Amino acid sequence: MALTQSDIDTEIDELQNAYDKELAAGAPPRSHPARDYAPYRSSLLRHPRQPLVAVDGGDPETVELSGPVFGPTDVTETDHDLTRQHAGEPLGERITVSGRLLDRAGRPVRGQLIEVWQANASGRYAHLRDQHPAPLDPNFTGVGRTLTDDKGRYTFTTVKPGAYPWRNHTNAWRPAHIHFSVFGASFTQRLVTQMYFPGDPLLVHDPIWRSVTDPAARERLVARYDHALSRPEFSLGYAWDIVLDGPSATWIEEGR
Repeated sequence: MALTQSDIDTEIDELQNAYDKELAAGAPPRSHPARDYAPYRSSLLRHPRQPLVAVDGGDPETVELSGPVFGPTDVTETDHDLTRQHAGEPLGERITVSGRLLDRAGRPVRGQLIEVWQANASGRYAHLRDQHPAPLDPNFTGVGRTLTDDKGRYTFTTVKPGAYPWRNHTNAWRPAHIHFSVFGASFTQRLVTQMYFPGDPLLVHDPIWRSVTDPAARERLVARYDHALSRPEFSLGYAWDIVLDGPSATWIEEGR
């Protein structure tokens, strides 16, 4: 029998209660989720169970030969604006997302590549594997990139993504979110996470967000509405910092 949202909610609550009891007994907080977090069903199939295997004799630089390609040019001054990549304007609520990339001591991390990708305002990705019956937007591809400035700050202009079904269980819907990718000095230093929006009623039902069982760490994934970032007659503003390590680190999908 297919699992329902109620079934998943029960599993989430049981794991959260177990974590809370561990904390009460003196266990240290866990900012990152277990890789085999059961309510997120595909993690049971995909998480590693064997020791890591060295690539091509152990030379880490060989990984970069098949690494991602970011585009035909260097980062341009308009790559951060996802609303200006096509002839027309995309549909949806325009937003400005800005924040700082910081190390564990709160110092800015300068000149780092940050990429984003997201669904459109209808909750659909411009990707062949996404066959969700929601409309594509010919004026929105849903990808952008930028470099942090001398203060570690980044800024993206985009549209607020919609929720979408993801078949983890019956009637499963992902809350609105934007994927973030942060690169270090090489492709092997890539960190991937997700930013969510305040007040989203789907958050409490989402196995991915809820897999971060520590409440403080979980809340660090939710952006803050910042009226000072809103642009008159154009967009609403959200602030979201990314902390790379330490006790206030932002959750990273690959775990620690």
